[in-house]
Amino acid sequence: MSDTLLTTALTELTGVRHPIVQTGMGWVAGPGLVSATANAGALGILASATMTPGQLRTAVRKVKERTDAPFGVNLRADAGDAGDRVRIIIDEGVRVASFALAPSRELIARLKDAGVVVIPSIGARRHAEKVAAWGADAVLVQGSEGGGHTGQVATTVLLPQVVDAVGIPVIAAGGFYDGRGLVAALAYGAAGIAMGTRFLLTSDSPVPDAVKARYLAATVNDITVTDRLDGLPHRMLRTDLVAALERSGRPTALLRALRHAAAFRRTSGLTWPAMIRDGLAMKHGKHLTWSQVLLAANTPMMLRSSMVDGRPDLGIMAAGQIAGLIDDLPSCAELVDRVMAEATATLARL
Repeated sequence: MSDTLLTTALTELTGVRHPIVQTGMGWVAGPGLVSATANAGALGILASATMTPGQLRTAVRKVKERTDAPFGVNLRADAGDAGDRVRIIIDEGVRVASFALAPSRELIARLKDAGVVVIPSIGARRHAEKVAAWGADAVLVQGSEGGGHTGQVATTVLLPQVVDAVGIPVIAAGGFYDGRGLVAALAYGAAGIAMGTRFLLTSDSPVPDAVKARYLAATVNDITVTDRLDGLPHRMLRTDLVAALERSGRPTALLRALRHAAAFRRTSGLTWPAMIRDGLAMKHGKHLTWSQVLLAANTPMMLRSSMVDGRPDLGIMAAGQIAGLIDDLPSCAELVDRVMAEATATLARL
């Protein structure tokens, strides 16, 4: 456990010891990784989109059994059962609610009235301004270097834009993996950093060893962005499967998406009407076509193939560009200690 403390608006807001966030990665950020992160003094975020409400409550209680430290839950604001999930967060005394899409003003108010810290993730300055005006406590801003769904603006350009635009704490994501990055983010005015790929590549991560080995072997040139998975830009490792996706036509992609939608319905416990309602919400919330909404069913199931089943030949491996710079699998405690020691040494040198 690191004795190095760096107090920022993020640590004061959430009650964690260190200004580091482990992002809510689907199929990856479960109770094991989140509790290990929390015990290391950082903010662990449970990924709930791939859980049923019942599984979410069980996962929250498992984290609480393993740590007394604060942690959070990531939610899809456009999900039909978002209200039920918010109730679980409030009932279970979860400290932080994070969102992949901007939550409504009413949802923010409901959480804040219950004492929950609300931190939406955003990819543009205008989105940050909107949720700040609605009462969000902080925002997590991800630049194009980040893994998974990503935008086109680099963190070094987007971060200062957002810091200058809002009067709430800003957490920087996209391209961070060490203490030097933490200091750089603080210099831009951020209150801390969020890391996904770096926490995925720890010994506490549940990702199968063979898949972790594929990540460790990757160079920065082995990471690409494609929109052929679900119609939106998605950063991932370049594989034979990704190349095949790039070559496939739209009819083939839609048939694959239909199969994955059926599989996700069975996994999630959702009914077809519920999935259609979520699709409508997604269509309007992200301004998607119906083809893009259907293609979105590809993402959770193809991630599951790699992250749970250990079959990168059948699934995708979301990855930030920094995957090409990572060559080890520390524990969460070792990682957080290292980042904080590097940050302290960097500040001293400067």
